[in-house]
Amino acid sequence: MPLLNHTINGSGRPLLVLHGLFGSGRNWQSHARQFASRFEVINVDLRNHGQSFHADEMNYPVMADDVAQLLQRLELSDCYLLGHSMGGKVAMTLAVDYPELVSRLVVADIAPVSYFHHYDDLIEPILALPLDAIESRARADRLLRQNIPEDQLRAFLLQNLVRDGDSWRWRVNWRVIQRDMEFLTGFDDLPSGWRIDVPTLFIRGARSDYVGDAEIDVIEERFSNALVTTIGDAGHWLHTERPEQFAQLVVDYLSQ
Repeated sequence: MPLLNHTINGSGRPLLVLHGLFGSGRNWQSHARQFASRFEVINVDLRNHGQSFHADEMNYPVMADDVAQLLQRLELSDCYLLGHSMGGKVAMTLAVDYPELVSRLVVADIAPVSYFHHYDDLIEPILALPLDAIESRARADRLLRQNIPEDQLRAFLLQNLVRDGDSWRWRVNWRVIQRDMEFLTGFDDLPSGWRIDVPTLFIRGARSDYVGDAEIDVIEERFSNALVTTIGDAGHWLHTERPEQFAQLVVDYLSQ
């Protein structure tokens, strides 16, 4: 299996950044540049996302293996990990399966539980787009608008549509992700009784419903050294809605 696509900037303790579902390392470039003043930042595209390889399997153990292979190839261990949403679950899985690679975790607006989103309302319109007949990104945007009316969400998804010669292609492997969505929204692949002793900061958005009281109970059960903090007036995309506050929380925690 090829290595995950990644960029490396800065110097210091290695900090691996793992994006969320339908995203890529590109979404974290601004934060990566900021963190590079203190850390050696490895900004990653996970499998079936960004410029990384497409594969016919999508679950947290294989994604954690991808990350472990990258770190081993880079001869890195004892790393800091920052993961948002799906990337946060990859980071937690890595801490269970490869504890020697992880020194501290920051998990952004996700908990070690199963969720019940299926995203068919997003993926089906995307798969229905006639890429051969689309002459521009603006045309794709107009076609998607009727099914995905939220401008910010549609723009985020369309970042994955790229020119390939005279045609268009998707960087995201939509069909495999749709098929394996139960694994991605779930979190049932870890061994029974798993527990993480790595110091971990959970950052949640006050307007997000991903990390509530029930999820905090699970965090306290599964993590021996966890801190949960909240960013007010922020939703699931807390790192883009409140970027300065989010970055300061990350730097302060990792610099302890």
